[in-house]
Amino acid sequence: MKKILVVEDDDSQRLLYHDELAEAGYEVILAANGREALKKLDMAKPDLIILDIVMPVMDGMETLGRIIREHRDVPIILNTAYSSYKDDFMSWGADAYVVKSADLGELKAKVREILGEAGSQP
Repeated sequence: MKKILVVEDDDSQRLLYHDELAEAGYEVILAANGREALKKLDMAKPDLIILDIVMPVMDGMETLGRIIREHRDVPIILNTAYSSYKDDFMSWGADAYVVKSADLGELKAKVREILGEAGSQP
């Protein structure tokens, strides 16, 4: 079973992502901010990280930089409500950039694509 670390500060969105991804057959680990994500990253050894950008404690861009330096082998999807960060040079280090939507279809399709399951059903 593939393991996904979801880094999201909004409680309801974090729960939604957990439920949707678990239902799709993934083991889901949750973190509420970048600092918590870095702690869980070493213990959890995820196959993929879904990373919000605008968060308290440690934002997604700083978290992205630290992950790239220490765990470049783990693919990262930046998942944010702000399309403007796509132009930020740091965001180019991520494997994908998805703008948040009430419909998680695009995010789940990107997860399947990055994990080499592109032909799988949602």
